[in-house]
Amino acid sequence: MKTIRQIGTLATIVALVAGLSACEGMSRQGRDTAIGAGLGGAAGAAIGGNALSTIGGAAAGGIIGNQVGK
Repeated sequence: MKTIRQIGTLATIVALVAGLSACEGMSRQGRDTAIGAGLGGAAGAAIGGNALSTIGGAAAGGIIGNQVGK
């Protein structure tokens, strides 16, 4: 079970890095929202280890990133 969690966390981090490379043409607020969602999703996956915690972390991170980017 632990190996599956590690693979999921690694996949989330790889997706985050790949997604950040697409942020070049975005506004600052949009970029901060995307970064917050990616980091929140990775944190949710690492802490909870299930899809619901990953989605919840991504949503919370996206909201926080959006507000920071204003």
